[in-house]
Amino acid sequence: MPTAAKDRDIEAQRMMDSVQALVRRFALSERADVACCGVTVAQAATLEALRASGPMRQGELGRKLGITPSTLTRNLSRLVDAGLVERLADPEDARATRIRLSRAGEGAAETVRRQENAFARDVLDQLPAERRDVIVEGLQDLLAAVRVVTETCCPGAYDHLMTDFPKETNDGTCCR
Repeated sequence: MPTAAKDRDIEAQRMMDSVQALVRRFALSERADVACCGVTVAQAATLEALRASGPMRQGELGRKLGITPSTLTRNLSRLVDAGLVERLADPEDARATRIRLSRAGEGAAETVRRQENAFARDVLDQLPAERRDVIVEGLQDLLAAVRVVTETCCPGAYDHLMTDFPKETNDGTCCR
């Protein structure tokens, strides 16, 4: 294998190792952040989706979260039992229901959001001030590149998970 290809493979492996370590560390922090509210990470994601989007039908919520209907049903049942979400009649379709945060759910979602933001701020504070923007922009570029490559093999596969992330990289490469 030519040296340039070997160097590229080493660089790719370093990136993968770093991303995996970063994901693991942030996942540990996320579990600690949600423990305060007595919810799981999946339940916290549900609260966050409802906080960001407002009331929605169960199917729409499941698509947004990227989880199966049965998993979402179990998740919602626990959140309803905990008084964090409510099921409401859908005014547009009597056979459907909408899911919304209760007042307690709004508080729990806000607590988790504040703790996650505090953790992210603490991480940023550990970085040299002159490199923070470059690092954050680099992460946005990485997410955009992942989206572009994913679209090549699996069109639309992550749209429900990446609605808040850029659809193009700095070089102008776009997703379809």
